[in-house]
Amino acid sequence: MEYAGNSAYIWYMVAVITGDIVHSRKLSPASWMKALKEALSRAGSSPKDWEIFRGDSFQLMLNQPERAFWMATYIKASVKMCKHIDVRMAIGLGEAAYLGERITESNGTAFSFSGSRFERLQKEKLLLAIQTANPEFDAEMNLYFRLCLIAMNHWTNKAAEVVKLSLEHPDASQQQLGKKLHIQQHAVSKRLKTAYFQEVMEVEKRFRVNLSKYFS
Repeated sequence: MEYAGNSAYIWYMVAVITGDIVHSRKLSPASWMKALKEALSRAGSSPKDWEIFRGDSFQLMLNQPERAFWMATYIKASVKMCKHIDVRMAIGLGEAAYLGERITESNGTAFSFSGSRFERLQKEKLLLAIQTANPEFDAEMNLYFRLCLIAMNHWTNKAAEVVKLSLEHPDASQQQLGKKLHIQQHAVSKRLKTAYFQEVMEVEKRFRVNLSKYFS
């Protein structure tokens, strides 16, 4: 590894998520900014690992690319706990050729893939997609993502709250989750079913499997 001051020239696989808040002008930034920052903070520190810019846009780098879909799901659940807004995200999977002191100064194919895919999302009316150097991987995972979005785009704030908590506590029972939310177990079950949480988590597993299959 070659160092340049506090920055580093490197060459390894990472995942980069570029996103923005959809309908952000409908609410005061104070209503969703805290949730977004807390979600991004689970993956690292700002500004090296993540940064919010232009008011409602953000970029996040994950040194563990296998966590990319999990993190995108977590960010979406966190944001959709606020009514009337959503989040649009593009995942880029590739190499990090240079890490700056700020993520917006870093570059590599992961950053290029994420940025170029993000630019096409609004035209395609999609809220989540991925781009890598492997078209076969992209085609399969983007199909799964589009199917997941049928449910995810319609999460209510209450469903998003249960999804977020379930992601944070994967080993907790529905009864334990209910206690944290002060609701009954059957209400937790209903919200998770409405959110198609089990199916989303199956896609999360498939993402990890395919990542190992195509990029090991």
